[in-house]
Amino acid sequence: MIKRLELKNFTAFRNLSIDFSPKISVIVGENGTGKTHVLKAAYCLCMDSSHTNQIPNNAHNTFEEALTAKILRLFMPLDNRLSKIRHNGTKGKSQLKADFHLDTTLSLFFSGNSKAVTMQNNAKNIKHNGEPVFIPTKEVLSLMKGISSKNADQQTIRSIFDDTYLDLCQALLKPAGQTNSDQIDLDPRFGTVFPKMVNAIGGRFDFHMGNISFQQGSYEQKRVSDQHKYGDKTKTVFKTLQGHRLSNNMTAEGFKKIGELQQLLQNQSLQPGISGPLFWDEPECNMNPKLMSLLVEILLELSRNGQQIVIATHDYVLLKWFDLLMDKDKEDHVLFHSLYRDDNTREIKINTTDDYLNIIPNPIDEAFGTLINQEITNDMGELGK
Repeated sequence: MIKRLELKNFTAFRNLSIDFSPKISVIVGENGTGKTHVLKAAYCLCMDSSHTNQIPNNAHNTFEEALTAKILRLFMPLDNRLSKIRHNGTKGKSQLKADFHLDTTLSLFFSGNSKAVTMQNNAKNIKHNGEPVFIPTKEVLSLMKGISSKNADQQTIRSIFDDTYLDLCQALLKPAGQTNSDQIDLDPRFGTVFPKMVNAIGGRFDFHMGNISFQQGSYEQKRVSDQHKYGDKTKTVFKTLQGHRLSNNMTAEGFKKIGELQQLLQNQSLQPGISGPLFWDEPECNMNPKLMSLLVEILLELSRNGQQIVIATHDYVLLKWFDLLMDKDKEDHVLFHSLYRDDNTREIKINTTDDYLNIIPNPIDEAFGTLINQEITNDMGELGK
């Protein structure tokens, strides 16, 4: 679990510190304020050496070299050089620093002529609860067949997609160990969210003939005979609509965003209380606003079961649902972070609060307010001003 991230002289940031909730953190800000960069930096630092050394086609001798390659793959700077991800005009060293649970810290430095990052201490032995998961803005289910194809030119693939997409593709391809019904009945952390997601979109995504496809249907409770005990017991079963399996390309993109979460939970790449943080960049993209409350309910339930979640969003509906659905009796906690550019110095600053009404500045709310005011003006003319 990551507690704090510090970025100095890195990409858009001169000096930025951000504290993360052990449950949910939501980052807002106008375009160009570095929301995605925060997510990517935190994601990279949450990886341990066993993961970063799995980068293909690179024989890394040290953890520092592996982290260097991973940073370059995540940000894909011009000329593939660290100097291109330093803050513009900076003269000091660039630093990425993360504080984790159990009082462990990973701090990386590099300068304008560095070929690799340097660790402040021996962080190779830092062990996290589990591997982090990053869900990027574009959905990946429809891209998996091409990305994972043996006939695909991997150099071309890697020139198009940064490692948030390739890492997620690899996580989605991980086989599931149990059937969904067994997981639902045996693991309450899985059972409280998975059927709800499936029933909300009218089906589930799973592997069929080597590809992920969409099977229409829903989960129902069925009474089955228990031979070892008196009476019957209840089992959760998936009732399919026969002949209604669809390809990825025939399903809505908003459904596929939910499908990514389904698949990650099915194969336990995302396992609350065990896996590392979930970073999700603009989950609202291509999603019907009617699904937003469901998504927030699911994320809150995952956090209640020990899953740390960090989100960047531009969407008013998604942001507001967090405010409306939080339940302090269930120990819900959401930290809201607002990134903004200082009018005088033009540097990016941050304000943090756990009170929705104190998000300052709140460009999402401000844009929504402007829209409402314009509608009133259009309807009432001068009287609406």
